[in-house]
Amino acid sequence: MSFTDKVGNLLRQYASSGGAAAQPAPDVQAHYDEVSQAVPSGTLADGIAAAFKSDRTPALEQILGQLFSRSNGEQKAGLLNHLIASINPSTLAQATSGTTLAGILSGAKPQITEAQAQQVSAKDVEQLAAHAQNNPALVDSVSNFYAQHKGLIKTLGSGALTVVLARIAKRQRDSAGGG
Repeated sequence: MSFTDKVGNLLRQYASSGGAAAQPAPDVQAHYDEVSQAVPSGTLADGIAAAFKSDRTPALEQILGQLFSRSNGEQKAGLLNHLIASINPSTLAQATSGTTLAGILSGAKPQITEAQAQQVSAKDVEQLAAHAQNNPALVDSVSNFYAQHKGLIKTLGSGALTVVLARIAKRQRDSAGGG
């Protein structure tokens, strides 16, 4: 059974000509749970990327700071390592200047551990993310990461979840030849 068979009717309420529903549904969190369990991780990552890029959500660095603050140690380390990998090594020192990360990072190929990640503040993550945004692959990288940690996305609220579901609905409609 394909994911469209499982959640197709549910997604129809998020489909619109603009690809984003006007208002969050009252049960958007439950809908997200159902859809995120049914769709392939690449489809979910595409929806998450749409939320990260949307003008209906905060700036990417704020979103990543918020997600970081609500993450466990493994997730924090994972996000930090994605951000660090997205920054040109020659500008990494500038990107981490004045942050806890400046003292943690060393070596040619820095890898943040869970213990080290626990020392980093959400504000430091926002600063790092602001520098990492110069890399066009950043959104795809962190979207794929959060597709593996789908429960964290729920912490972004109904508006962001609506954008995620609307993008998945648009993708479903487009693949069915409807747009």
